[in-house]
Amino acid sequence: MTLSDDLSKLAARAKDAEDRFDAAQQDAHAKLQQDVQSARDSLQKNTDQLREAAEANRGKVAAWWSGVQKSWDDDIASIRRDIESKKQEHDLKSAQRKADDAEEDAKFAIAYAYWAVEEAEYRVLDAALARKEADSM
Repeated sequence: MTLSDDLSKLAARAKDAEDRFDAAQQDAHAKLQQDVQSARDSLQKNTDQLREAAEANRGKVAAWWSGVQKSWDDDIASIRRDIESKKQEHDLKSAQRKADDAEEDAKFAIAYAYWAVEEAEYRVLDAALARKEADSM
């Protein structure tokens, strides 16, 4: 797969996430719960695949990746612990706070993904430059 293909795949996935969010606004609670579980399962599968790829390319992958991965894992684990503990609360105010927190978590995830896209853009352009320089030698 070329870098251009990878970027196209990323853009399509972002559009898919946007479409699912729009649809979720209209979904029934039970269906939305099922979609959340499905998204979590898909995320776990892709996370596992990314880790396998990073392990397979150990030494080739930039050193920053292990720090980013650890930080991300810690953040996600904390968010999930918070969400799971909040599922036990049933009053209206705590439900509203939970929704506010979930929206803030989503905003953070979007900001993080935006950063990741910018990082990917930089790395793709840097790779293209490195290839041009290598080809000219």
